[in-house]
Amino acid sequence: MPDGEKSPLIGARTGRFSSMRVRLLAIALLPMLVVMPLFLGAVVLNWSARFDSLLIAKVNGELTIAHQYLTRILQSNKDHVRALGKSAEFEKTVLAGDDIALAEFLSRTRLTLGLDFLYYIRENGQLVATTALNDQEDLTKWPVVQQALDGEDSTEIDIFSAEDLAGFSPELAAQARIELVKTEAAVPTLKTAETRGMVIHTAAAVQIGGDQAALVGGVLLNRNLGFIDTINDLVYPAASLTEGSRGTATLFLDDVRVSTNVRLFENVRALGTRVSGIVRASVLERGEVWLDRAFVVNDWYISAYEPVIDSFGNRVGMLYVGFLDTPFQAAKLRTFVTILVGFLVILALSLPIFLRWTRGILKPLECMIGTISRVESGDLGARSNVTTGQGEITLVAGHLDGLLEQLQERDRDLRRWGEDLNARVEARTQELREANQRLEATTKQLVVSEKLAAIGEITAGIAHEINNPIAVIQGNLDVIEQEIDVKSSDLETEFALIHEQVHSVNILVNKLLQFARPEEYAGFVDHHLPDEVINDSIPLVQHLLNKVDIVLSLDLHADRAVSLNRTELQQVLINLMVNAIHAMPNGGQLFVRTYNHDEDAIKGVLIEVADTGQGMPKEVLDCVFDPFFTTKLSEGTGLGLSISRKLLTRGGGYIKARSEVGVGTTFSIWLPSADIE
Repeated sequence: MPDGEKSPLIGARTGRFSSMRVRLLAIALLPMLVVMPLFLGAVVLNWSARFDSLLIAKVNGELTIAHQYLTRILQSNKDHVRALGKSAEFEKTVLAGDDIALAEFLSRTRLTLGLDFLYYIRENGQLVATTALNDQEDLTKWPVVQQALDGEDSTEIDIFSAEDLAGFSPELAAQARIELVKTEAAVPTLKTAETRGMVIHTAAAVQIGGDQAALVGGVLLNRNLGFIDTINDLVYPAASLTEGSRGTATLFLDDVRVSTNVRLFENVRALGTRVSGIVRASVLERGEVWLDRAFVVNDWYISAYEPVIDSFGNRVGMLYVGFLDTPFQAAKLRTFVTILVGFLVILALSLPIFLRWTRGILKPLECMIGTISRVESGDLGARSNVTTGQGEITLVAGHLDGLLEQLQERDRDLRRWGEDLNARVEARTQELREANQRLEATTKQLVVSEKLAAIGEITAGIAHEINNPIAVIQGNLDVIEQEIDVKSSDLETEFALIHEQVHSVNILVNKLLQFARPEEYAGFVDHHLPDEVINDSIPLVQHLLNKVDIVLSLDLHADRAVSLNRTELQQVLINLMVNAIHAMPNGGQLFVRTYNHDEDAIKGVLIEVADTGQGMPKEVLDCVFDPFFTTKLSEGTGLGLSISRKLLTRGGGYIKARSEVGVGTTFSIWLPSADIE
């Protein structure tokens, strides 16, 4: 072979080698320069979308936490006010009838419960409060108060005007006032300040002594920085966000920040700034939940807003949580740059060895990607199971499987602990509820037992200590009268006075015994027409009517009989008429009316005894049926009305009183009709 000539075989092999290398390079470059960039682009876009979705999901979860905390605060306030309304100390204070003492008790309790105002309102509109309520409108305009007066506990967020807040205290009105700050992208307004207050408004139904009332408390949320900082700390604990980001929480009244930890400057909170117009339209006007990026004061945040509804069903504000978006966008950009630089570096370094390691690299990677995808879909039991080879990819796959195993085990532990904790909390709550019920029942029984024991001791002492000496006095007086001709002596007047006083003492003792054991004095029960009993009772008080200028008016229209001892009914009527006559020392009108009246579908008769006398103030009216209570000082025993109520209650009826100072008093008696075959 001549020098300088190449062998055709060698050339052919060289050509085939070059062609194969080209094909291998093409195979290597095709995925690296075409497929891989497209794949990486799709992955990056998908990752970017998932990243944004995760941020939105994160802020949505944080809004849920904030909402749950606000709901828990509302429930906690309702539980505290309800517990106060059911407490023995509160009931004792109300039953004492001293509104000043009740107001002082509410004042102390308000501070303990952390409330800004606390008051007690009765069904008739009478109010007892810890602070002045100057120029307040009707407090029953609030649905929560009306619901409590109807017997249902309620707590809502309500908006109070500056006048409403000033009625409680000027400090609350001053705390609520927030000067508006000009805010970029907000809806234009002519207002310069927000003077209304957002209040956690709680009312608990209270029923004491048969009267329906309400215990109402409230917490002002304007400038309530502790409240909003607690939400922020709960939603964004330390190290919960990427470095450089910060979480914020805000409570809006309408579109104005009234409580926030968003900063206008470094140490100045953005109170008085307003939400952007697009968010306002979405949340306040359309009632939607905002989950997106939003411009907050001076920067972009991943934000979540939800409307706040008041007790009237109106959208009155917003609850917001969010975190600074800039660090996440910067992290995303760095990730994109890192991916691009890494791709170029890998492309430059991997070409010489790509063909050799392609299969060994792609297989474990595909396994890992598939595992991650299944885990993201919710399959925590997915594993890559890469065991062949000793490279780093195999090691990472093994670590991934280990981490997934730990994750699944911790998920099972958390679920088990959560179920166990819920069971323990429920059991403990039930124990406390049962203990409270037993304590309330025991307390009521002790109070009733002690009252009855005291009355029994008093009655027994009176019967023993008074009746025996009176009997001796009466016996000896009779002996002296037999020995002395009293009627012919100068001592007739003195003996008559002694007889009268002894008789008065006997009457007093009998009233006490009748109050303690009315069933022993009941006698027999018969059917009577109330109108006949009234006509028979008029002559017994006629001498008192004749002493003063009192006009008696009878309006008797009842035709139903009642089951009550005639003497007892007459005793009650005479007692009421005598009291009415005593209430009109300068004359007036005495009205006695009867007519048929049904109570809760039960047929009966209503008797009214009314006068035009001096009337009674509220504090006296609340005590008229209490034993030994009297306004006649030395003239009365204070047992007449108490005995009357016992007699009527035993007969299945009731007695009520209403009075107005300077107008007069009306006593109403209702008795069920007798079932006459």
